[in-house]
Amino acid sequence: MNALAATNRNFRHASRILGLDSKLEKSLLISFREIKVECTIPKDDGSLATYVGFRVQHDNARGPMKGGIRYHPEVDPDEVNALAQLMTWKTAVVDIPYGGAKGGIGCTPRDLSMSELERLTRVFTQKIHDLIGTHIDIPAPDMGTNAQTMAWIFDEYSKFHGHSPAVVTGKPIDLGGSLGREAATGQGVVFATEALLAQHGKSIKGLTFVIQGFGNVGSWVARLIHERGGKIIAVSDITGAVKNQNGLDIVDLLRHKEETGCLTNFSGGDHMDPNELLTHECDVLIPCALGGVLNKENAADVKAKFIIEAANHPTDPEADEILSKKGVVILPDIYANAGGVTVSYFEWVQNIQGFMWEEEKVNYELQKYMTKAFHNIKAMCQSHNCSLRMGAFTLGVKRVARATTLRGWEA
Repeated sequence: MNALAATNRNFRHASRILGLDSKLEKSLLISFREIKVECTIPKDDGSLATYVGFRVQHDNARGPMKGGIRYHPEVDPDEVNALAQLMTWKTAVVDIPYGGAKGGIGCTPRDLSMSELERLTRVFTQKIHDLIGTHIDIPAPDMGTNAQTMAWIFDEYSKFHGHSPAVVTGKPIDLGGSLGREAATGQGVVFATEALLAQHGKSIKGLTFVIQGFGNVGSWVARLIHERGGKIIAVSDITGAVKNQNGLDIVDLLRHKEETGCLTNFSGGDHMDPNELLTHECDVLIPCALGGVLNKENAADVKAKFIIEAANHPTDPEADEILSKKGVVILPDIYANAGGVTVSYFEWVQNIQGFMWEEEKVNYELQKYMTKAFHNIKAMCQSHNCSLRMGAFTLGVKRVARATTLRGWEA
């Protein structure tokens, strides 16, 4: 099942639990605006190339729309739609005053030079500048984009609208980016994990962890769990997988990855088949890579007691059912990886106020938001006798439906 179908299914299930009016349900599902633009740029060799860019603005009942921009060859309207909708529920779950959006350009970033990427970003911004803004829609980095991409968008947008640092988040610190933003998604995952484990009378210290994905999110999750005394026994990324039953030295592994660009040939662990990582014996499994990695083929073999969804949509609905029947506790992506958008909100607040926070304040506020959201999800689970995933979805959908109704959606 693709991400859009899975998101729609979860939304409809939450809507039934909440007993939403069918017209309101349909209204919440339909995107506010879908944008498609052709971006033609001169390449470095003098030829012209055209790329298709998308921005889906899903809902703005609770505030300006918010979501990443990804540069990836497989960017398509269905995926962007699903992720925009997911952002609407995600921002509501952690109770920050945003709606959801998502965007992307169909391109392969590594095939483009820095100057070509800059030209492409500026042309895309020129095409959508009157449809984004500090109080309309605030983009952020995603797959294939970074702080530099946001700096170009901020600069290009400001040519039309004056100095506007709050138009994007995830910017470089020197241009108004927030301290703690780089680690935010991983930090949020760890705060969410701590909240879940505390409910079960456990803590990170002494438990065994397996992490799939060692990019920005996975590496920060690994580092923070290691610092808290958790034992990380296996890690993988696209270059391979490494395991050590006594626990990997994450500081050494990070150094090895930085020096060699891969996880293989790490002296502090043994090589393992990356396909066996998800079914490796452990207490906590944290998928931090791609969607759909837990499916009906491998779900029955998963040995973890807890799954923390740091990636977007890592668990197919079929796998969800199999794992639930086995008694595996799944902390859903809609909440678990919301640390990034929460600190993006803090960045936006700082930009609007023109007053920057210390990193300690950023992390203190993030922990407060993530812990409070977990308790609100648990309260929904108890009210509706449902899983954590449905608890999170019902919480998010209920908040958006309430805001929509109060604003007078039928007028």
